[in-house]
Amino acid sequence: MIHPSRVSPIAESEEDTWQWWNEFRTYCNYDKRLGLALELCTAQKIAPPCEISRWIGEPVKAIVIPTSYFLENQYGKPVLSKVHQEILQKFMSIDVQYVIKVDSEGDVSLYLRYLQFLGKKLYVHDVMNEFVHGFEDFLQNPLQPLTEHLETNIYEIFEKDQVKYDTYQNAIYKAIESFSSVESGDGRPPVVMVVGAGRGPLVQAVVNVSYTLNKKVKIYAVEKNPYAINTLLDRVKNEWNNQVTLISEDMRIYEPPEKADILVSELLGSFGDNELSPECLDGAQRFLKKTGVCIPLSYTSYLAPLQSLKIHNEIRSNRPADKTMQEIYETPYVSHLANFYQMAQPQPLFTFTHPNWSENINNQRYKRLRFQCEQSCVLTGFVGYFDTVLYKDVTLSIHPDTHTPDMVSWFPIVFPLQEPVHVGDDGIIEVSFWRVDSDEKVWYEWCLHSPIKTSVMNPNGRAYFIRKH
Repeated sequence: MIHPSRVSPIAESEEDTWQWWNEFRTYCNYDKRLGLALELCTAQKIAPPCEISRWIGEPVKAIVIPTSYFLENQYGKPVLSKVHQEILQKFMSIDVQYVIKVDSEGDVSLYLRYLQFLGKKLYVHDVMNEFVHGFEDFLQNPLQPLTEHLETNIYEIFEKDQVKYDTYQNAIYKAIESFSSVESGDGRPPVVMVVGAGRGPLVQAVVNVSYTLNKKVKIYAVEKNPYAINTLLDRVKNEWNNQVTLISEDMRIYEPPEKADILVSELLGSFGDNELSPECLDGAQRFLKKTGVCIPLSYTSYLAPLQSLKIHNEIRSNRPADKTMQEIYETPYVSHLANFYQMAQPQPLFTFTHPNWSENINNQRYKRLRFQCEQSCVLTGFVGYFDTVLYKDVTLSIHPDTHTPDMVSWFPIVFPLQEPVHVGDDGIIEVSFWRVDSDEKVWYEWCLHSPIKTSVMNPNGRAYFIRKH
């Protein structure tokens, strides 16, 4: 993991083990069959956290643990130091094997039993790990919800995320409570429209709030997907006692009999706006009162440079027959990242706010970002996140620093580069990013300015776009 020259008092120059590995795999064209085994260092000469994080972004297949690094506990049994345990726990995310290197006397079976015990002790059981098990670094195409009707199994996956819907319900609660406190006392109940209602989880949240506050609420559910309408019809009759008005139309063309006080939607994608939430809500806000509120109120996308040869090779080796190599690298992918290294902190990219009462609404965006990397690495693309303000202080986030605990609805989105780019110590990465639209579609374009200049990727949405109709 660390070259001996870095800790030797007589070495004339330092060698970097990672640089050795990086040169070797570059000569091999980043072949996916390449892997490596790392040998642990002594607890006194352990690698810095940033270097360990970088190794986790490499195809590490095994960790070699010399028996001389084991300590003896009060029962005379071999154990590893806390520092070594923390390192092994970090590598558990990429499912490495452990090799015991016998360089001291002792019963090897004791070391084996200890590592088996340690694996169970260090494994973290949480909702996210259970939900994504088996789908780590698996590439998924972003949804096209405006032109492709979601099927029942997709809705079932969405509806498993109780954390998201509990948070939405909290936002709806505060919005309806605020409405009650500012109304003039004419007795009129608030009008809540759920647009893109799906199979009704947000409608259920509004109904729950109505019961909790003991307030009458007039509820509309607007949904165009015929696969979801049948479920909604059944729920309106058998669960909601016909207190919900169901509208089977596209929210962008629906003409409501009255205007709403609160507009609720869950149209967000892994990048916030990548499932056309801005376009949908801009079209739907015509039936929102000028004093009304949207849930969500705003959302912001974030971008960070990414090293993941795993994702790079997954894209290369899974090319569909109808796409060229250029096209597959100009397509973003949704993935739960495991074997990766984020080279710098995410920076905010695009923000959208609702309702947007501007006379000339323009949802095109452009921004140039500049990142500084603390160590040498290989840039393979960019990873995108988002966070959203639902109402006042109620938020949801997949940003690594503010991720909503136990929420599993969204994975990060990856914007790849066609070829890996080497970045040196304290290297600067500059990228331009565009969100572009036309009458028929919306797409993203991106290009590097530093450390090298690249051509603009996905110009005019030639490889990937989101259809409006």
